[in-house]
Amino acid sequence: MERRYLANYNMNSCESKSFDAVIIGAGIAGLYTALMLSKNLRVAVLSKKDLYDCDSYLAQGGIAASIQNDDRQLHIKDTINAGCYVNDLEAVNVLVNESEKAINDLVRLGVEFDKNSQGNFYRSFEGNHSIPRILHVNGDSTGKAIMEVLVNQAKNASNIEIIPNIFALDIVDNKNKCCGIMTFYKNKFVYLKSKCCVIASGGIGQLFSKTTNVDVLTGDGIAMAIRAKVTLEDMEYIQFHPTALYSKNNEEKMFLISEAVRGEGAVLKNKCGNRFMKEYDSRMELAPRDIVARAISDQMQKTDSKYVYLDATMYEKNFLKNRFNKIYSECEDNGIEIYKDYIPVTPAEHYFMGGIKVDLFGRASMENLYAVGECACTGVHGANRLASNSLMEALVFGKRAAEDILNKVKVIDEDNFEDSVFIPQCKENHMDFSKLKENLKILMENNLGIVRKIDNIKSALKVVDEVLLKIQYINFKSIEQVEVYNMYEVARSIIMATLESKTSIGSNYIEDYSKDNVVLR
Repeated sequence: MERRYLANYNMNSCESKSFDAVIIGAGIAGLYTALMLSKNLRVAVLSKKDLYDCDSYLAQGGIAASIQNDDRQLHIKDTINAGCYVNDLEAVNVLVNESEKAINDLVRLGVEFDKNSQGNFYRSFEGNHSIPRILHVNGDSTGKAIMEVLVNQAKNASNIEIIPNIFALDIVDNKNKCCGIMTFYKNKFVYLKSKCCVIASGGIGQLFSKTTNVDVLTGDGIAMAIRAKVTLEDMEYIQFHPTALYSKNNEEKMFLISEAVRGEGAVLKNKCGNRFMKEYDSRMELAPRDIVARAISDQMQKTDSKYVYLDATMYEKNFLKNRFNKIYSECEDNGIEIYKDYIPVTPAEHYFMGGIKVDLFGRASMENLYAVGECACTGVHGANRLASNSLMEALVFGKRAAEDILNKVKVIDEDNFEDSVFIPQCKENHMDFSKLKENLKILMENNLGIVRKIDNIKSALKVVDEVLLKIQYINFKSIEQVEVYNMYEVARSIIMATLESKTSIGSNYIEDYSKDNVVLR
């Protein structure tokens, strides 16, 4: 099959700039990886929009870490149990055993984790955790606080150049060796030549009509990998967070009600005001997310409702306001006083367990190419991510990638870089891309959502293939159109992986293969 590119780039006349490492994505995974690289390396960190326009900034729950005298085997056990025992056990061991070092690194950089009255880290429960091991910053503002520290550190690092409002288009390679990234910056093509490249572009939330993800997460990094024939893995595993705030006026992104609220004791009730999780799992509200999301979906169907309730009224106002300040304020803005009112919630696409297949050092199948964070598949999460393992995964494997890059750049010969390999596309563009985007989001929500059916998935594949046939070789006229193309490419990979899986497990719940009830693992 012919190698595809997005446009006819003229490499010889294109503006270019050279770096030792280019990192696509300025969330926690990308910034932390950049900071773990040697100060002697020239590093570019690319941000699709503003630096704070990423999911990392919104992360509420915290970071799961095995520190001090924790039983690390319990953390490993909880992770693989949530992941339905299809996790990469070696990767899980790395995550858990290196988590304390990652926390120490963040503290060294300036992150101030919440502490209890004895001066120790305040740690909370979340779903499927055997013990309290979730660390927080400023209650439910963990991502924001960590991002502020990392951004400040990166801006002050003389070797790191942060480039906002730049769009990564394609991986440039020569005989399966990554040579750099073609980008679109300030209305022109710019080739960022690099010894090593790291994709840290985040998730795929915008493929769905209901998501907690920010609007920039259209799967661009994964689509780049698809075009470059880089190996992907576990594309069928998509986690739906059970509790996003329901609103009649939901826009592109839904507000997340952190699992930590249930971790503190809040309970789920249906439209009739009845608690229901005991019908589905003995762990009730703290069961793994895939089980809770399916249970809520089942209750919504049974009661003909678009939401269920989260009840946190057993707590006093001051506790809720201090522990969940961001959630409290958002609910208050929506006319909900959570110390006395139930919170209407509904499941929404939240996290992608699949992505670019990487090894224990973040190395992808293409030489000199790495992936970290949500766009990467380390195998840690299996079929369903354990709550709050994601930030730790970004830190642990980001540092490992940085260490490997340091050794790699010493032996790379820049003279082997490719100069001109791009294939022109020439079809005229008369498509309504806004409509194509809207259609895809609804298609994926209805057919690749919490509960899936084979016939529906096959129908979705037919629609996606028809669109791709029409748009894959046209002249794109805007970044927004490229985003839509990327979305369709990633959607097709998800659909194909789902059809090829032949199993129903975890977040890939296929009704045809599930003979029992809604909570079958």
